[in-house]
Amino acid sequence: MEKETTIFGIRAVIEAIKSGENIDKIFLQKGLRGELFTELEHLLKKERLNSSYVPVEKLNRLSKKNHQGVIAQIAPITFYDIEELVTKALESDKVPLFLLLDQLSDVRNFGAIVRTAECTGVTGIIIQKKGGAPVNGDAIKTSAGAIFKIPICKVDHIKDAVFHMQASGIKVIAATEKTENTVYDISFKEPCAIIMGSEGKGINPSVIKVSDERAKLPLLGEIESLNVSVACGAFLYEAIRQRR
Repeated sequence: MEKETTIFGIRAVIEAIKSGENIDKIFLQKGLRGELFTELEHLLKKERLNSSYVPVEKLNRLSKKNHQGVIAQIAPITFYDIEELVTKALESDKVPLFLLLDQLSDVRNFGAIVRTAECTGVTGIIIQKKGGAPVNGDAIKTSAGAIFKIPICKVDHIKDAVFHMQASGIKVIAATEKTENTVYDISFKEPCAIIMGSEGKGINPSVIKVSDERAKLPLLGEIESLNVSVACGAFLYEAIRQRR
């Protein structure tokens, strides 16, 4: 199984970005200053890369080497182009089923969802460049290697993916409790994409607003929500049931 690659040091990370390395996330030390660090910050904004400011203790845990306050993680996979993936999916004999993850941040939930998506024949997974779970070693482990077997795309914003799906004739279904429709009231037989939200906030209201349909899972107990990976599995297997 492949492992993630870590790059450390300000100049090394700058050069990695400029050379087009497939960087998944960059960790920056809080309070760091300097001309070279400012150059890196400008580059991060220009390339819209996923980054976060963390205490030096976090960086020390990630690498025992002289990281100079900056560590970059290289994604273990190559991300697909959404336009190319959608076009190929619509040209195939199989009815497309996409999964859109709106800033889902827990890496283990992400890995579990990728595993279920691969098992249910999902066409591809679309995630956001910033704010989502890192595609790293933990994600690989939790997905049981499925992350290497299913196409994953990155977009600037999930709404970009929603609009592209809709323009391509693919129905977009938001998994949200803010509806009277259950998952059993929705048709998954035509080309469609399911949006799952983050663990705490769910789907962004602006994303729900532009979706074609909304659906929820019936909850009969006292707890008000399911784990997102479990909920995602329920949606995907309902799609399979209908398509069979």
